[in-house]
Amino acid sequence: MTKRKIVIATRQSKLALWQAEWIKGQLEQIDPGLEIELNKIKTTGDKILDVPLAQVGGKGLFVKEIEEAMLRGEADLAVHSMKDVPTDLPEGLHLSAITKREDPRDAFITPAFSGQPLTVSKGKEIKSFTDLPQGATVGTSSLRRICQLLNKRPDLKIVQLRGNVDTRLRKLDEGQFDAIILATAGVKRLGHEDRITEKLPTAVSLPAIGQGAVGIECRVDDPFINDLLKKLNHEETSICVQAERAALKKLEGGCQVPIGAYAQLKEGRLVLEGLVGSVDGKTLIKNRVDGKPQDAESLGVTLAEKLLSEGAKEILDEVYGQ
Repeated sequence: MTKRKIVIATRQSKLALWQAEWIKGQLEQIDPGLEIELNKIKTTGDKILDVPLAQVGGKGLFVKEIEEAMLRGEADLAVHSMKDVPTDLPEGLHLSAITKREDPRDAFITPAFSGQPLTVSKGKEIKSFTDLPQGATVGTSSLRRICQLLNKRPDLKIVQLRGNVDTRLRKLDEGQFDAIILATAGVKRLGHEDRITEKLPTAVSLPAIGQGAVGIECRVDDPFINDLLKKLNHEETSICVQAERAALKKLEGGCQVPIGAYAQLKEGRLVLEGLVGSVDGKTLIKNRVDGKPQDAESLGVTLAEKLLSEGAKEILDEVYGQ
């Protein structure tokens, strides 16, 4: 029997490759007759490392080149971190599956060496975000994280931090920061969970839309691939991420704006929380809705409309103006 060859498009970062290899393994379990190879692509977001992402502008910084490769027929499917995927996809492509979500929370990480000045403040070891000394330096490039951290701790000095997970951890351990904030899911997937000082409660840092979930994009008109990917879709995660993405779309936001949303299924109800914050952290507009899981999309829109009516539009207009 001839093997059916499939090409997976992916970014070149260690985390992206981990995710692509993981999906490859899942597909090989479903159909051992598949021959699967990776097409490693460098995206715009990977090339521009010296500028905060929010200033680069545009949506799809980490997916555009990958989507173009699929449309040219150079790949059959693409594996993405869902938080990087724009709400509007190119004609001819769609999200065929969203896998079971990893821990969606943000990770608060302090330097690895214990007993150094950065790890101990006034004789007190930093075991949580609340332990940070006055004026501490925190590394993150996410406006969503920045607005929430400054809302709780306006004294903090936030410094831009770009690069892959290993690069960010190295910069932390070199003493450039008192702490950094990363996505728990990525840290866990790369085997660094022991580095996490605290998994920030969602009340402190509401996650990015789709954070922790892996999405698989493919061509709409490829029945073989679509049928294959259906088996990888996790329904609960898919419903929750659909609600979050509907809110993001209504807010006309990309993945580089100060917007957070997190949906959960609780006792048969879909509970969706969302926020929009000013970059200085002085204003955080929060709200929540709940309803039937089958109304995920309309619940997302309802939440976004509530946030907009409470002042989110003015905040977002200012962010885009900058």
